[in-house]
Amino acid sequence: MIPLPTWMRRALFITAGMNILVAGAFIPAAESLRVLAGFPAGGEPFYVATVGLFILLFGLGYLSAAMMGRAERLFIAVAAAGKLSFVWLLTCFWLSGALPLRAPILGSADLVFGALFLFWLLTARAPAAR
Repeated sequence: MIPLPTWMRRALFITAGMNILVAGAFIPAAESLRVLAGFPAGGEPFYVATVGLFILLFGLGYLSAAMMGRAERLFIAVAAAGKLSFVWLLTCFWLSGALPLRAPILGSADLVFGALFLFWLLTARAPAAR
């Protein structure tokens, strides 16, 4: 594991909070919250709950890394890919007319965090072996 600089720990704390809160919108009964965010109203409850579970699990992973002050490069790489891919999906679905503009606007925070995670991956160095 690689020690995290203060700015990266803060980024992980913030995105952990975001993920944990957003996961609540994917409880099947929280349809109005999904609509408010610009997501489609319906959805098979099992699949909606599965999406919420993954969002929550990543949020807990971000929280754990932030609290420990250390992270695995692979976890941060998967996190960056996930956040940037999500923004790409929101943008593609908005461009096709399947989502309103507020969906990619609200998702733009993931673009910021994905970029921060990529920056850390490109600049972080593992501590020298003893």
